[in-house]
Amino acid sequence: MLQRRTFSFAAAALAALSSFSTLAADGELRVLVHSSFSLPKPLLAKFEAEAGIKLSLIKAGDAGEMLNKLILTRAQPIADVVFGLDNALVAKAQAAKVLEPIKFTEGSPIAQVGGSVVPVDYGFVTLNFDKASFAKSGLPLPKSMDELAQPAYRNLLVVPNPATSSPGYQFLLATIAGMGEEKAFDWWARMRANGVKVVKGWSEAYYTEFSRNGGTRPLVVSYATSPAAEVFYSKEKISESPTANLFLKGGVFRQIEGVALVAGGGQRDAAHLFIRFMRSGAAQEALQTSMWMYPVEAHTPLAEVMKHATEPTAYESLPAETIADKGTAWVARWTQVVLK
Repeated sequence: MLQRRTFSFAAAALAALSSFSTLAADGELRVLVHSSFSLPKPLLAKFEAEAGIKLSLIKAGDAGEMLNKLILTRAQPIADVVFGLDNALVAKAQAAKVLEPIKFTEGSPIAQVGGSVVPVDYGFVTLNFDKASFAKSGLPLPKSMDELAQPAYRNLLVVPNPATSSPGYQFLLATIAGMGEEKAFDWWARMRANGVKVVKGWSEAYYTEFSRNGGTRPLVVSYATSPAAEVFYSKEKISESPTANLFLKGGVFRQIEGVALVAGGGQRDAAHLFIRFMRSGAAQEALQTSMWMYPVEAHTPLAEVMKHATEPTAYESLPAETIADKGTAWVARWTQVVLK
């Protein structure tokens, strides 16, 4: 049923796109995206057919790598539009002058990225836990980040390195926003002593080290939608996720990502159509079970499986300018405290 619903969005796209004028000239629209970009192929094909646009999707690693590529190629832009810049990167992108201003007032977004980025979706980087592992051990879940640093929870957490992983970086930002800079790095020092395991990226943390997938760590830095994805992709039909979110103050970061015009790019009419498409009802519904994010457009129906993706009642945030100003130094300090 869920699979049928996902691919029925392609049919719904026809109605959504009927309001789009086919303004783009013949040619190719170059769209730079992060490695997690994914929408159903029939949906993208419908957009191309209805808008008269040929999409060239250029995958550029994670969001940080993608921004670096924009900066390095700003003299000769490699794309016309970019999707996947988020609130942790927008100030850096603005300072580097790689984005073109845009005025987009359509729809009713429930969150904003800031700057010249039109919001598309949002999510939460947080802790996930393996239900079976905690049930077997009899250990109660930690009620605070301080408790997580106690000896009872030694060797239980795996985190992606914030120097090489977007969710790892956002989790670091959550600790700083929630605890304050000095207390956050004190917590990280205590976690180092308590056996926190650091790996290069989210995939290794989740699919190799997390006990749900055969590893030894029953706590992992992941996403609030991960429990829903566990249900969606389960080979057996299950009604309850084997994992759940653990929302602790100082351990939840809200990520808001969006789409923007690349400064110096071409195909402006086509780019505007693509931006409207990403905010269309069809795309907003599809991204929930293809990119595992929450739709930013208010009143978008949630996929049934998203009932397993509980949203936190509170989360951490930092001004984009503060992140741009201090982020690099924070990562360097984290590296010194945790790895050296």
